[in-house]
Amino acid sequence: MTFNLEEGDLIFPEVDKNKLLGDIVVSVETAQRQANNLNHNLEKELAILLIHGLLHLIGYDHEEDRDNKIMQVKENEILDTFDL
Repeated sequence: MTFNLEEGDLIFPEVDKNKLLGDIVVSVETAQRQANNLNHNLEKELAILLIHGLLHLIGYDHEEDRDNKIMQVKENEILDTFDL
């Protein structure tokens, strides 16, 4: 789960290294269950969930099909960077 610290819908905030955007909370038990269902390891699932949460904090969402596709491409680009 991602909790944005900004009020309202903030779309692509200016990222400042000293600015706190919000919190990301991950249930390790749920991540393990999802990893098992998807036939990959816990490390990969945690990375996927963290990346997904970070993208939400900087303004991405997946409410609409178009936005979902854009977010998935971004997630995959970042995962590929880490060779996951």
